[in-house]
Amino acid sequence: MSDQPAHAPYDALLLLSFGGPEGPDDVVPFLENVTRGRGIPRERLKEVGQHYFLFGGVSPINDQNRALLSALREDFAAQGMDLPVYWGNRNWAPYLTDTLRRLVADGHRRVLTLATSAYASYSGCRQYRENLADALAALQAEGLPLPRVDKLRHYFNHPGFVRPMVEATLAALERLPEEARAGAHLAFTTHSIPTAAADASGPVEDHGDGGAYVAEHLEVARLVADAVREETGADRPWSLVYQSRSGAPHIPWLEPDICDHLEAVHGEGAPGVVMVPIGFVSDHMEVKYDLDTEATARAAEIGLPVARAATVGADPRFAAAVRELVLERAASERGELPERCALGALGPSHDLCPVGCCPARAPRPAAAGADSPYA
Repeated sequence: MSDQPAHAPYDALLLLSFGGPEGPDDVVPFLENVTRGRGIPRERLKEVGQHYFLFGGVSPINDQNRALLSALREDFAAQGMDLPVYWGNRNWAPYLTDTLRRLVADGHRRVLTLATSAYASYSGCRQYRENLADALAALQAEGLPLPRVDKLRHYFNHPGFVRPMVEATLAALERLPEEARAGAHLAFTTHSIPTAAADASGPVEDHGDGGAYVAEHLEVARLVADAVREETGADRPWSLVYQSRSGAPHIPWLEPDICDHLEAVHGEGAPGVVMVPIGFVSDHMEVKYDLDTEATARAAEIGLPVARAATVGADPRFAAAVRELVLERAASERGELPERCALGALGPSHDLCPVGCCPARAPRPAAAGADSPYA
């Protein structure tokens, strides 16, 4: 009987996230990092910057990640899993490359990555893999040992991700005025992306109208709506809608926008709406501003009662789900056939992103996939 830990061959977990400013002086440099090379209009950049300044120049995402780090470490320790957890960001400190340097200095060589994006898309998966490749290239140029870096599968339909959203939706319904609850609509929101990027999301066989990105979100929306119906006895109308569009107006993006949707259902007689941000792991700026500020203000203007469901954040069930995903992937790497937990009809996602999955805007190396130069 082997005495190796259940998480072997992995010796560290990397929490990989977007990053955000932590004060007014950080906002412009942060946005420069985010938009570098993407041609985002300055008008939009200034507008987004004002969103941050409304909150003192501080994005909630870093504190959310600190809370998730604590939840993961607490869960691992409680289960006797001695796996250190590190944190690195794409666009702000702690930067990914710096974190990988520290991992290597600490002696770690097999790293498993948890990205704070649950779905298939270029920006939610492939771009993080490109960031990992860039960081590994920097370490290689410095003559440092290169760790083997893998990435956890998409967890959008894991029960530890879905169940907290169900309960958050039920809690939000209770915050609506009593007269609005029975007929309230559910608006499941996620980040809008260009339709071309959506169509090319996921493995090649999933490419097409909306690709894996739309299909996965529709699946989660259905799972949550079905659970809410079972627990309330009410069959509520629901829709998948989008938010946080950016970029040139002539480029088609996924629609409808949440604000347009609120106006439309109000015109159809909806007594209230619960906004459920299924596309976001935590309450970062696009949730706090685009939903809690902008969409809520639009609803107030038209006299539509709304409530916003909480994101999963650092829920202990999500931390436990991450542990389960780590142990599942570790077992697979050891050649075993672990149970792969997933709700709904789509089943568990792939461990290794195949060639052609969520293709890049321009050819760039990407780690932790079938086409990785750092296998």
